Amino acid sequence: MAKKVRKAIIPVAGFGTRFLPATKVQSKEMLPIVDKPVIEFLVEEAVASGITDILFITHPSRLNVIQHFSRDEGLERFLEKKGKLDLLKKIAHLHKQANFSFVHQEEPIGNGDAILRGREFVGDEPFAVFYADDVIVSKTEPALRQLIDVYDKYGVSVMGLMEIAIEQISKYSSIEGKEIESGVYEIKGVVEKPQSHEAPSNLTSIGRMVLDSKVFEYIQKQPKKNGEVYLSEAVGKLAVEGEVYGKKLEGIWHDCGSAFGFWRANLEIGLEHPEIKDQAKEFLKKFNEEN
Repeated sequence: MAKKVRKAIIPVAGFGTRFLPATKVQSKEMLPIVDKPVIEFLVEEAVASGITDILFITHPSRLNVIQHFSRDEGLERFLEKKGKLDLLKKIAHLHKQANFSFVHQEEPIGNGDAILRGREFVGDEPFAVFYADDVIVSKTEPALRQLIDVYDKYGVSVMGLMEIAIEQISKYSSIEGKEIESGVYEIKGVVEKPQSHEAPSNLTSIGRMVLDSKVFEYIQKQPKKNGEVYLSEAVGKLAVEGEVYGKKLEGIWHDCGSAFGFWRANLEIGLEHPEIKDQAKEFLKKFNEEN
């Protein structure tokens, strides 16, 4: 019987250069979608999927992720004194959602190196990986839970997949695989940023994975490319051995690694936000009429 997936690693040690100057003094993952930082969407998804322990791989100069998931008793007292109990409710639970741990990655030398720093945290258990560029909104089962269900059934590492327009595939990766049941694929290989006519499919891998702990052995053996160690190379080796499946995720994928994708996430999620959705819809209606 496969071991239970209860731990997750979230690398947040990058400098977020595509979002400068907004990320000059704060982590890209702390940029807000309406009133909630990107990283909070990931943590909520993890907890809703059954994760109890989360390790953040951080950079020593970026402490705001640590601060966000630590208790701020002074702020709590202030809000309580002012009678702002609705705001107090929004922050008082943040540090209680899971058991949070933090490890520094002093140099941004690849996501493979970042994940390797979680080896002691993981031990010999399977674990989830989140990339903070990807926010997935699902009105049914959380995206990570969908992957865990496949892991529980087959006992192998599982990648999150999404369909994209074939003309966009050169910006991402293309999955080569065999569908073994509806929406579940045995992964044969991953082609990075292929031209559309060379892509084996219009399925791309996104920032959700459930990995077997043996992946650490493969990461350790990976030589650096362009000064970095890539997790995808290690996962590719597992795929060659038939030990990686993919699950086409149900939900709306927001690629928050690009300026347009981040803006779109704010727009679409804002249109569902209980506090501003009516105003947002009225504004867009008026904007369309005037333009």
